[in-house]
Amino acid sequence: MSLQVLSAVSNSSLLQPGFSLLNFDGHVFLFGQKGWPKRSCPTGVFLLDITQNELKMKPAFFSKDSCYLPPLRYPALCTLRSNAKSDEYQYIIHGGKTPNNDLSDKIYIMSLVSKNGKKTTFQCVEKDLGGDVPAARYGHTINVVHSRGKSMSVIFGGRSYIPLAQRTTEKWNSVVDCLPSVFLVDFEFGCCTSYILPELQDGLSFHVSIARDDTVYILGGHSLQNNTRSPSLYKLKVDLPLGSPAVTCTILPGGISVSSAIVTQISDTEFVLVGGYHSDNQKRLVCNTIVLEDSKIEIVERVSPEWTPDIKHCRIWFGCDMGNGSVLLGIPGANKQLPSDANYFYILRCKRAEEEKEEELTSQMCSQTSTEDPGDSTPFEDSEEFCFSAEANSFDVDDTDTYNEDDEEDESETGYWITCSASCNIDINTWVPFYSTELNKPAMILCSGGAGHWVHAQCMDLSETMLLRLSEANVKYFCNNHVDLNKRLQTPQKMMCVKKPPMKPLRKKKTMKLATSTKKSFLRRLFE
Repeated sequence: MSLQVLSAVSNSSLLQPGFSLLNFDGHVFLFGQKGWPKRSCPTGVFLLDITQNELKMKPAFFSKDSCYLPPLRYPALCTLRSNAKSDEYQYIIHGGKTPNNDLSDKIYIMSLVSKNGKKTTFQCVEKDLGGDVPAARYGHTINVVHSRGKSMSVIFGGRSYIPLAQRTTEKWNSVVDCLPSVFLVDFEFGCCTSYILPELQDGLSFHVSIARDDTVYILGGHSLQNNTRSPSLYKLKVDLPLGSPAVTCTILPGGISVSSAIVTQISDTEFVLVGGYHSDNQKRLVCNTIVLEDSKIEIVERVSPEWTPDIKHCRIWFGCDMGNGSVLLGIPGANKQLPSDANYFYILRCKRAEEEKEEELTSQMCSQTSTEDPGDSTPFEDSEEFCFSAEANSFDVDDTDTYNEDDEEDESETGYWITCSASCNIDINTWVPFYSTELNKPAMILCSGGAGHWVHAQCMDLSETMLLRLSEANVKYFCNNHVDLNKRLQTPQKMMCVKKPPMKPLRKKKTMKLATSTKKSFLRRLFE
């Protein structure tokens, strides 16, 4: 086992406890960022590009037929294959916490659509389920079992908020263990069935689960009710005949008392258990090898890596499986005089030296495109409000307009989801509220230019204060394509008309006086 230090991590504050990693064809993607996604990466999914001990994050995109996927922390995640030997697979994502601390009960399936040197596109679909649907939760596990040519998902454990009827002001956000029920999910028919097994008495969360064929092994975990970390090892066997499924549970010896541990697979039958906690204030620095063969499980201790002093003395640590026998580990940045919301990261490689060399050569070949173009990765600026924006030269021209390529859909009647301008980036599948007044539709404003047309306020770079001012004031607005906004907001003041006094008819009075004096002199001369 070898421990690699990442000397530089761009936007490390987005990697917080509870994140997940997806591995598609050797490429690792981050899901479950800190905070809500912003315009720089509206999907909240990033490609992790690791080159020369430096980790860079590149935004990934969703296809037009994808649903919205919120950033979920501590979800249950696993791969879904059509059969146990299939090379093609998808990822199942269930539950988790949103940035608002709301719990999700939805289940998503994410698959890779296309990937080239500069752009990765996923398809995310929300599955509708019926029957005994698992309640919203986090800290649980999901696995896929195969039996008699059929496949089903197994969901177990987790935590959830106390019921609304039992909430008080002091205990509004209190969590409890979910009931120790086992859920079978059939994605083909979209139905769920729950099973209560007598061997499972206490609820567990942040445990480890490993699936092989028709069996799921559950190891460790924490129980809030008893405040203990169970040393039990459970074996769930699922039989999928033509009729109703059958689920049995067996308690095996040789378990480990641990919570929040990480498991990575190094071969078809071997797994490595890393990290976790013995107790609330004691980390577990011991590593174990788990071997699954012939419906049996064997757990043995293995040589641990040379942990750095920072890892040994830090109070908490977290991480996730990167696939291919590697684990991404993080510790708080305070140990390295970094900002309080930043973290320091390591890559733990659990494969043998020969296998690591082959993997290193493969990764170098895969990352050759990114090393040739150092400006390919997108730098971000992260603030305390989780609002980060890319620099103007970070994206290629082809990447800025993500969803308008080969667009054959008539968007003239789509209302709020029109393409309002050449720089419009509003898409119904990836849009998230930008202004506090928005709920499920983007804010729009009428442009008075030409025959008049509607534009998205977000595409016009309007601040919320300016948007409110325009909606309240009785003024005309012109979009960026017609006239500069700042000039049009300056409405000319109304000029008061000045009343001019009428001119006196002086000439007429003088003429009348002259005619009267002439007449009088003529009469005087006549009578003389």
